[in-house]
Amino acid sequence: MLRQNPDGVDVTIYASNVDPGAAALSVCDIAAVEPRHVSNDDYARFALDFCRTHRIDVLIPPRRLGALAGRIAEFAAIGTRVMCSPPSAVQVLTSKVRTYEMAGAAGLPVPPWRVVSDADALCTAVDELSRTADTLCVKPCGEYSAFGFRILDDRPLSLASLLAPPRPVASVAAVAQALRHAADQGERVPELLVMPFLDGPEISIDCLSAPGGELLMSIPRAKHGRFRTLLDDPRLDCLARQFVEHFELAYLTNVQLRHLAGEPVLLEANPRPSAGLFQTAFAGVNLPWAAVRLLLQGDSGLDHPPRLGVRLAVAEAVMEVAPRPELPDLLSGPQAAVPV
Repeated sequence: MLRQNPDGVDVTIYASNVDPGAAALSVCDIAAVEPRHVSNDDYARFALDFCRTHRIDVLIPPRRLGALAGRIAEFAAIGTRVMCSPPSAVQVLTSKVRTYEMAGAAGLPVPPWRVVSDADALCTAVDELSRTADTLCVKPCGEYSAFGFRILDDRPLSLASLLAPPRPVASVAAVAQALRHAADQGERVPELLVMPFLDGPEISIDCLSAPGGELLMSIPRAKHGRFRTLLDDPRLDCLARQFVEHFELAYLTNVQLRHLAGEPVLLEANPRPSAGLFQTAFAGVNLPWAAVRLLLQGDSGLDHPPRLGVRLAVAEAVMEVAPRPELPDLLSGPQAAVPV
């Protein structure tokens, strides 16, 4: 979408990933491997060195936002504009607990939740929340909660469940035992969020907003298995606007909702573009390029509303790519790659 921008600007895309085998590296113009386990300060220095060396105009980070959000002026001094929400928003939204606390305090719809880090707290949370929710789930409080997500289910395994597609299910007893064992071994246990397993469909709202939280466009996607629907629902646009304004989100961000008792509630809000952002192309707009224009010129260039009500099918695609190049390893030198 950046290459096929409506302004006809020639774009060179640099990309980096901690995994040299990442598929995205095969379709960019210049690829590199970036550091995996480094501090925020070290990561920021790597990124600054890389942008300075390669004269990067725009950096669009999908991760390590905490390392970069407070360094905007340093990047600007070398001629690089960073597409990022303010540090205050990044600090809140990279924690599910802080997100729910602030959103709930502002009157925004959030599900009931508890924070736990040991077996006793887990059992107490399950006892309290199960009084009003049929099914609960547990997940890490950090930014990428898909890792470690489990639906809590104490029912014996049935034949129907055994033969069905696998689901991320664990019993309360099994999770509690894992926490006890970790404590006995002296392992660090991250904070976990216990909450109702919310009803579908999951709705992912891709947002474009100006600095300060002025929502310019939102495109909600409802997920039904391998199908997506671009929803034309003013209620969802209103909710996205409330979240974006409250957290003062900027440029490309994402708000995810599910349903509790038939009403949409916040699942998570991300101060970064979603992985499914490319699907918004079917709405007849180019949000990635609009965000670049907004960052560089203060004008998104959008001159028509998105085409909503569109139903999409998600299918596997195969494409030919160039032979895998030898990628520079940034771990051994003073450079870092620009993550996309």
